[in-house]
Amino acid sequence: MKHVARKRFGQNFLTDKHVLDDIIDAIGPEQGQAMVEIGPGLAAMTALLLKHMDHMHVVELDRDLVARLENNFPREKLTIHSGDALKFDYGSIPVPPGQKLRVVGNLPYNISSPLLFHLAEFAHLIEDQHFMLQKEVVERMVAAPGSKVYGRLSVMLQWRYDMSLLFIVPPTAFDPPPQVESAIVRMVPTARKLACDGPTLEAVVMKAFSQRRKVIRNCVAGMLTEAQLVEAGIDPSTRPETVSLEQYVALSNLLKQPA
Repeated sequence: MKHVARKRFGQNFLTDKHVLDDIIDAIGPEQGQAMVEIGPGLAAMTALLLKHMDHMHVVELDRDLVARLENNFPREKLTIHSGDALKFDYGSIPVPPGQKLRVVGNLPYNISSPLLFHLAEFAHLIEDQHFMLQKEVVERMVAAPGSKVYGRLSVMLQWRYDMSLLFIVPPTAFDPPPQVESAIVRMVPTARKLACDGPTLEAVVMKAFSQRRKVIRNCVAGMLTEAQLVEAGIDPSTRPETVSLEQYVALSNLLKQPA
């Protein structure tokens, strides 16, 4: 029976064989690795991954698709976690000694940002992540300071990951085709994460970008002084999108200093 894509789950199923092959090549799955796929859908990518692996895990919310997966794959090949990827404990997946978890998926556009932040909580357990996302979101993720799309998502993810946009995927590669272009992003938890308190950095970045048309001095007024901006190497008259990750980290560390 044909599965009808559900808008409430943000379902757009990847069907283009050439694009699927390119994604598998980018991921480079190998036997013995621990891998979880988020939102396997009709399992086009799942089936290709399992040609290279003895076993993998998937997280799927749609119960109809869970039943379909159960019918199409033996339990010894596929462990199915029926539930919400936004609430799933990725640390619960068993990983062979000396290894970390690999995460892949065609992420629903409507929950992509909160899901990325949820996964960031498990970054210390993860080897790498390869995701299909809306191109606009990936461009924001990898944006450099000075870019019009550089913002909270850029800073907070770049603090945890080294990221690269691998290639663009057209709407015609999906059924049903979305209204936007997609992109494949590679995310590798950074081995040189700058030392600072995560919640404090988040608070500083949210405050800074809450009024991005204003200069940084005005954006962080009441939280940080002009003297602290200067101490962090920031021109108080510059805009938030020109401030680097390193400077935001410096600000968060100044904020955490005892009075």
